[in-house]
Amino acid sequence: MRVGYSDNKSSVQRRLRRIEGQVRGLQRMVKENTYCIDVPTQVSAATRALQSVALNLLGDHLSHCVQDALATGEPGAEEKMVEAQAAVERLVRS
Repeated sequence: MRVGYSDNKSSVQRRLRRIEGQVRGLQRMVKENTYCIDVPTQVSAATRALQSVALNLLGDHLSHCVQDALATGEPGAEEKMVEAQAAVERLVRS
């Protein structure tokens, strides 16, 4: 199965590894009793990074999976639109 982010999979993986490092850094900050306001600042940075990845993946989904389904009249095209809308709603609520 080809997914929308296939062409930039290595970039997505690189970004996720970077975020993973940020989260490990957060664990270290708490372990080392880092000044309390610095921790939520870093949590916010990691959250924004994850949201950025999610938005890019959603954009890939829209421009690849959804667009292709609509263009070819695929039976599941409407379902893909509903899925995309639900994903946007989840991102907005988070």
